[in-house]
Amino acid sequence: MPQTLPPILFEDNHLLAMVKPAGLPTMGVAAGRTSLVTIAKDYLKRKYGKPGNVYLGVVSRLDSAVSGVIILARTSKAASRLSEQFRCGEVEKIYWALVESRPEAVESVCVDWLRKDEPQRRMVVCGAPQPGAQLARLRYRTLRTMPGNTLLEIHLETGRKHQIRVQLAHRGCPVLGDRKYGATTPFPHGVALHARQLDLQHPVRKVPLRLEAPLPAAWRKFGILG
Repeated sequence: MPQTLPPILFEDNHLLAMVKPAGLPTMGVAAGRTSLVTIAKDYLKRKYGKPGNVYLGVVSRLDSAVSGVIILARTSKAASRLSEQFRCGEVEKIYWALVESRPEAVESVCVDWLRKDEPQRRMVVCGAPQPGAQLARLRYRTLRTMPGNTLLEIHLETGRKHQIRVQLAHRGCPVLGDRKYGATTPFPHGVALHARQLDLQHPVRKVPLRLEAPLPAAWRKFGILG
């Protein structure tokens, strides 16, 4: 993927918020490979003429196939304070998902235990607490219904690996394009899951900060704009 600078939603001396495109890893890639963090560091290095390594603390991340808002900390103090907000559940995390079928309820709370299936390299719902299992909780509401598909708004209350994808698939509503969790409907780029909004407190100025990421162009194919 070319090293194109993703849209910037917010930038100051403490924070950098960007819109991650589907297909771009957040971080953790092999040397010489591109990730959102490598692009962001290169951008800051060039813009401010910084010598040596550029500090960026990753306080939130998204699966490679998922698009949407990500916030990065430009100082260790900001990283520590933001991490504490996420850890204490003080950050409102809102996603949009286009799913196959239609949930039984127009809106609901989903609570499950999730564990990793190592041989399959995926997360699974387990019926009761098991070694290594973590409690996962989210709320959703239906924004729009279409023939065969449903647009959901999801408020993520915990941050487990693949949580939204697993919990919705478990209820017969896999995210479009998500073949790993049973989807049969293709999606143009990645999967139809988008980190729409983050509401948090600025770690230094102590004022409310709302970050909202516009939807990728791929969603327009399904008549969804925003």
